[in-house]
Amino acid sequence: MNTILQLIVEFFKTGLFSVGGGLATLPFLYEISDKTGWFSHADIADMIAISESTPGAIGINMSTYAGFKAASVPGGILASLALAAPSLIIILIIAKFLNKFRGNRYVEGAFYGLRPASIAMITAAGLNVARIALVNIPLFEETKNIGDLFIWKALVLALLIFVGQKKLKWNPIVFIFLSAVIGVIFRF
Repeated sequence: MNTILQLIVEFFKTGLFSVGGGLATLPFLYEISDKTGWFSHADIADMIAISESTPGAIGINMSTYAGFKAASVPGGILASLALAAPSLIIILIIAKFLNKFRGNRYVEGAFYGLRPASIAMITAAGLNVARIALVNIPLFEETKNIGDLFIWKALVLALLIFVGQKKLKWNPIVFIFLSAVIGVIFRF
């Protein structure tokens, strides 16, 4: 299968099954990375950073980035369209039959069941990102020194931002900007 067609298929599947928003696409991106080699797990961490700090939906931003890495500008455009297509199709179908779906116990039950699945997928993706950004397993395996297990600068920054966000209640844009500046200064 050529790259463009495979890109469309992979991102259509991602758009169809990543219930719960943009971060729910992460497990699918890891799978695409492992299967195709178009981008690495470290690239996914970069995708998250870029997608969180640019306007627009995070899932679309990540699919654009991934598609661009795989097949340049056409790849970015087609991956984005393929990711959005299932939602558009489903929304159009639901809008057509909205009165039939409203109050249907099976539909309500399905959405009730999807909530924990979404939480699990987002949590798994978050833990994967934390592993990539905060932990250096290869260095630890090489040295067997517990101090080498963590990327200390990144861990301290993550904790400071977490505490700062809870205490200061600043706009997230401020934390994104500060993180970028600190990353440049300390060469993360």
